[in-house]
Formats: sequence, structure tokens, C-alpha cells
Amino acid sequence: MKNAVSRITAVVMLIYISAVMLFIFFGKGSSDPIYGSKIDKEKTVSVSGIMNGSFGKYLSECILINFPARDRMIAVDSGLRSSFTENIVNGVYVDKKMLLDAGISDRGSMKKNARIINEFCSGYKGTAYFAAVPTSTGVYDSYLPEYLRNNTESMQINSLYSELDGNIREIDAYNILKMLNENYIYYRSDTKWTSYGAYCVYRTVIQKLGFSPTAYDKYTIDHVADDFKGNLYARTFYSDVKPDIIDIYRYPDGANIISCTGCDNDMKSFSGELYDKSLLDSDDMYDMYLGEKRPLVKIRTTVNNERRLLVIKDSFADCFVPFLTQHYSEIDVVAPEYMEGYVEDFIDPSDYEQILFLFGIDSMDDEKLFDVLVTPPEERKSK
Repeated sequence: MKNAVSRITAVVMLIYISAVMLFIFFGKGSSDPIYGSKIDKEKTVSVSGIMNGSFGKYLSECILINFPARDRMIAVDSGLRSSFTENIVNGVYVDKKMLLDAGISDRGSMKKNARIINEFCSGYKGTAYFAAVPTSTGVYDSYLPEYLRNNTESMQINSLYSELDGNIREIDAYNILKMLNENYIYYRSDTKWTSYGAYCVYRTVIQKLGFSPTAYDKYTIDHVADDFKGNLYARTFYSDVKPDIIDIYRYPDGANIISCTGCDNDMKSFSGELYDKSLLDSDDMYDMYLGEKRPLVKIRTTVNNERRLLVIKDSFADCFVPFLTQHYSEIDVVAPEYMEGYVEDFIDPSDYEQILFLFGIDSMDDEKLFDVLVTPPEERKSK
């Protein structure tokens, strides 16, 4: 009898363990907010993947992402830490008012990216502008313990600007946002600014670019979601922070959008939208701004001035770009993080009288981000 019970127990446990491992390995977690980019099964689950070690990395990430009840365990951990310990979970400072990235002091050098931007702009005949935007932590860093503020985002922005050539005009977003920090300018659960935060900086940016800003009272504001939980929530599952609001700013009496076209890396074009509301049902509601992520988006408006602007950006610019559409007949938006090849494969910078770089400062230590801006000489010759 005992032997039979032991065998049954062993079989049940084997089935249970096998089911858990199958769920972990074949679960839907092909991407994750903590680990960021998609895991490529085709490249990792192969002989070469096993040989080069990528399969082992893939398997460990599958376990971390798909482990049963993982979200609940992280949420419980966040609640306990916020009540009894230092309030840091998965690199996020947990506070009931808002969540903040606690890793700002650990960011690396931005010199390589500054050097690439300088080279990209060196032969450009128009005017280039750079707006480095602080994350929520940069504006609300007083919430953090003192030891986490050794290298503030204000210092990082100043360091970056000191490396840029004098022909690139720097725009101060930090002090604008710092002065307005009593307003709803950043999401409580995400590192990025709200549309209102973007609007506040737009007023200064557009004046630097030579236009008068559209007055705030000209806009109709649609609250299209009030349950947004951003990238910091996804790392903590801390439910005591109030969900955020997603807004769309419309100017009924202003210029209209003629077309918004996304281009893939093979230059295949797709019809797009400034605001794709279908993505409010996706894993990240913020993706609604500018729609599905592509390396190049071409926007054409009814503004009749034949002015062309090139925007080179990260996700901070997604809710910012719509404000620019009242001033230019054409705006082309380049996202280096989604681009394969080089920028000159997609556009010719000399076609634009102005270039605006707009990046969150948290992107600027990514040493591979701007590699697409400058084509190596040997490849330039072969074209």
C-alpha cells in the first residue's frame, strides 16, 4: 500500500513539475517590462543558441517572466517593503504618491553618444536642437534616500550638454519641469511625462524653433483612459499608487493631419495615426501615441508653409510630436531604437531645415542607441 501511494505521489509530482516547466517555457511572456526587449525563440532555441549560451539566457528569462503567480509575489513583496523596509523593489522606489526609478546614479557615460551626435550634425547646414528630458525621478528625486542621489539627472543633463558641439542648440527642459512639479506633469506609475508635461516643454521648444506656441485654452482635452499602469508599476505591481490618466490634446480650429505613414526597416509603408486608440487595450497604453512603433513615421499636415522638421527621438517624444503638427507642413520622426541599417538609408538630413533631438536622459547611456546615425566610411563607399 505504501509503495502504491509513493508511486502515485511521484507520478503526480512529476506531472505537476512538467506542467509548470511547459508553462514557463511555452508561456506567452515573450516580452516583459523588467527585461525589456522581446526574447527571440528562433535564435535561442537552436543548436547555435545552445552553443553560444543564448538558450540558457532565454530559459532563465522564461522562468523569471512566466513563473506561476510571479506578479502576485512581486506585489506582496512591494507591499511588505513599503511598510517595513527601505521601499526599493526591482530597482524602483515605492511610495504611495508615486513610483520612481531608483537606479539613476548607476547610469554610465554619455560621451560616446554625444560624439556620434556631434559627427551626425557636423556637416548639417540647418539648425539642430537637443532637448534632454528628465524622467520622473529627475524632477522628484527629493523623495529618494540621499545615497541614491549621488549622480542626479540634472548633473547628467549638464554633463551631456557639455559634450555637445556649440552648433547644437541645447534646450532646458529640466528647469521648466522642476518649476512645475506641483502639477500633473509625470505619471505616477511610469518614468515618462504626461501630455501636460510635454505641452509645458513644447511651449519653450517651439519658440526656440521660431514659432509662437498654441495657447493651452485652444485645446480640447480628451481623457481616453484613467487606468494606465506604467513601466514602474510593471516592475513592482504596487497597487497603492493611483492609476494614471492618458490624455489626447486636440485643436479643433487648427491644422489637420493629411497623412501619418509608418515605414518598416524594409521601407514598406503602413497607414498610421497620431493616436491609435486600439492600443489602449495593449500591454502598454502609452503606445497609443504615434501608434505601432516603427523606425520612421512621416506626418503631413494642412499647414501651408512648406517647412520640414526632422525629429530624432525616443518614447518621450511620442506624446510631444502632436503639438508640433500645428507649425510644420511635414514632420519626419526617426526612432533609432527600432531602426536597422543607418538613418541615411531612410532619409537625407539635408532635406530638413531643422532637426530636433528629443530624448529622455535615461536613454542617453545606451551606447548602441545612436550607432544608426552615422554610416561607417567603408559602407558609405559601397553605396
